[in-house]
Amino acid sequence: MGDAAVGARSGREGEEHRGRPVEAAGPAADDFVTFGKDSPAGDGDGPGDGQPPTAQGGSGDGTPQAKQPRSFWKELPILIGIALVLALLIKTFLVQAFSIPSDSMQNTLQQGDRVLVDKLTPWFGSEPERGEVVVFHDPDNWLAGEPTPDPNPLQKVLSWIGLMPSAEEKDLIKRVVGVGGDTIECKGTGPLTVNGKALNEPYVYPGNTPCSQDDQGGQFKVKVPEGHIWVMGDHRQNSRDSRYNQADKNDGFVPVDKVVGRAVVIAWPINRWTNLPVPDTFDQPGLAAGSSSAAVLAAAPQGLALAGAVPLVLWRRRRYGVGEGRREG
Repeated sequence: MGDAAVGARSGREGEEHRGRPVEAAGPAADDFVTFGKDSPAGDGDGPGDGQPPTAQGGSGDGTPQAKQPRSFWKELPILIGIALVLALLIKTFLVQAFSIPSDSMQNTLQQGDRVLVDKLTPWFGSEPERGEVVVFHDPDNWLAGEPTPDPNPLQKVLSWIGLMPSAEEKDLIKRVVGVGGDTIECKGTGPLTVNGKALNEPYVYPGNTPCSQDDQGGQFKVKVPEGHIWVMGDHRQNSRDSRYNQADKNDGFVPVDKVVGRAVVIAWPINRWTNLPVPDTFDQPGLAAGSSSAAVLAAAPQGLALAGAVPLVLWRRRRYGVGEGRREG
């Protein structure tokens, strides 16, 4: 019986002895799965003693290493590329800077001024309106004999991207006096009339008369064809505009598709910063009587916008009304 007791104790001790490694294998197995360790915790080779494992992994460690941030010099070309693409998109579709090359728009614009031109609204079907200052491509050799700029290659590239004012020598800037359907007339020294309504033109250069008394084109009566505009410079006696190009293929009118966009603000120099609004004289009653089609075109986008907004409002009301009904129920 004593032997049996000893045997029993030995059996129990053997079982306890055999059980200890099994119990120690639990954490070791967890360490292996989670951290890639081969030895049990506390065997002296690893962190052990119940301490949490370090972030540093040895060879074969499954822990992902933190990525080192790119250096500034490696990211700089990417940033420059993104900036150039954005500048090109803005210049192509939104706004573009232009430099004023002459005195034909004094005193509204001075030679050397930089203006920003809105190129976005024409993409949505907007056409030039009376009183706006617009930039347009030379319709038919209007700039013959005029000195043209000779930019260097860097200026050409920056101008093409949109980081500098346009170096394109074939662009002009004038004020729209008449649009398709308008009848415009100059007699004597003025005033200039549009559809029989006299314009009050405080923007005309001091000392100039609204109409020029000469036999070169200063005295005229024209009707603007649809899809065209009639333009004149604010410096009336120093502007080669529609009046003096009536012998060209367009009879002095500028096709609407030649218009780059509307000049909306003088951006440089800083002391001349201002916007370029449409003068009040172009808002007088009855001025647009000869151009009812223009009024219809102007009202059409508003009607379309309203028609498009109604379904959206009804959908939103229905959606939120159903949602509120469910919450209340």
